Amino acid sequence: MHIPDGYLSPQTAVPFVALMVPVWGAAVKKVQANLKKKEVPVLAIGAAFSFTIMMFNLPMPGGSSAHAVGAVLLAILLGPWSACIGVSVALIIQALIFGDGGIMAIGANCFNMAVVMPWVGYWIYKLVRGKSDTLSTRSIMAAFIAGYVGLNAAAFVTALEFGSQYHLFQAADGTPLYFPYSIKVAMIAMMSEHLLLAGPVEGLTTALGTWFVAKNYPTLMAERLKGRIKPDALGVEHHV
Repeated sequence: MHIPDGYLSPQTAVPFVALMVPVWGAAVKKVQANLKKKEVPVLAIGAAFSFTIMMFNLPMPGGSSAHAVGAVLLAILLGPWSACIGVSVALIIQALIFGDGGIMAIGANCFNMAVVMPWVGYWIYKLVRGKSDTLSTRSIMAAFIAGYVGLNAAAFVTALEFGSQYHLFQAADGTPLYFPYSIKVAMIAMMSEHLLLAGPVEGLTTALGTWFVAKNYPTLMAERLKGRIKPDALGVEHHV
């Protein structure tokens, strides 16, 4: 899903960078105001997890590849603003050091995977989960659906971005200057891969990650999702 350099025109790439600057500023302020000190290591681990999982690419038909992101999992655990910071850090490091994603495309890649994906996934999770317990079947299925839909929302926006370049920027003889295929081809290629293969992987990753944290660190899940946990006289936490 990483857009490399040369796929987006400067007229497209630069505005995305400009767009992300105030988004990052707002995210930093939100995280500073709302994230507790004990949750900071979780954000760091989440960013590292996102970085790592994005390095494992699934080979796709046609010679391309796709990967999970982990943005929705991080949004569920710490909120979408924290996910924006964590995933953005991972994407910037990948672009600057490992060449995974273009330098000029950092703004677009961060918008797709650190804004669209965590926000869409977070609200899908909240909607589907409702008031069910964090370890309930409904909650785990909500996490799967949220990861699946969030990744495909990001893939859709990505395909729209580079597919539109074919129609917007052409030489005098009609030769495309940047992305060489129409938006229809871009959509078919991107969405088929993510709907059928990468999406289920992302959904499974999100569901398993949510289950693991809810099972082993219930306080973190309860505080972030406004669940209700009542400590008994011995300090043992019970969901009510």
